[in-house]
Amino acid sequence: MSAYIIFVLEMIGTVAFSVSGAMTGIRKGMDILGISILGLTTAVGGGVIRDLVLGITPPKTFQNPVYAMVAIATALIVCTPWVQNLFSKRQNYYDLIMLWMDSVGLGIFTVVGIETAYSVSTDFSLFLMVFVGAVTGVGGGVLRDVMAQDPPYIFVKHFYASASLIGAVVCALLWETLGQSVSIIAGVAVVLVLRLLAAKFRWSLPKPSSAEEE
Repeated sequence: MSAYIIFVLEMIGTVAFSVSGAMTGIRKGMDILGISILGLTTAVGGGVIRDLVLGITPPKTFQNPVYAMVAIATALIVCTPWVQNLFSKRQNYYDLIMLWMDSVGLGIFTVVGIETAYSVSTDFSLFLMVFVGAVTGVGGGVLRDVMAQDPPYIFVKHFYASASLIGAVVCALLWETLGQSVSIIAGVAVVLVLRLLAAKFRWSLPKPSSAEEE
């Protein structure tokens, strides 16, 4: 898979996560600056953490400003009256867009994290590959939720981090046998399908009963 296609995937993921961050900022009543920063943080936060873990300094976000520029521009577009009117008329639009943006961004950044790790070294363990993939996928969302003073999405919502972990395992295991292209497509597909099925059927991990319920 060419560097150009990887770049396109990164741009799609950047836009998707920036939308989810900006929409969260709007829901929280932030001003344009706050919304832009939240969109930016959601879009590039996981990649920054990934690069620091892999020893890539400065992180790619600071080597090439296009990621930050696209994230901020996307957040500002979400702030426009036309987009706001669309969301205000139908809550289901908001929920559906948030689900798709989060799911697409999660899938793409999970496999991009693994691709970045392989670009640095092919000697990394499977554990590190999966960890880096998952961190890239969920890191920006965790930062978004912390900055918005929400419980991190990965700890309370249905099958979010688990989908990233499973997709990362699939991508990493297929990399050596079927090659980069197939493993990336398979990883994204697994994450996306799991997220959408989890939302439809309300899958979630088991939660222990509280003391009050006993």
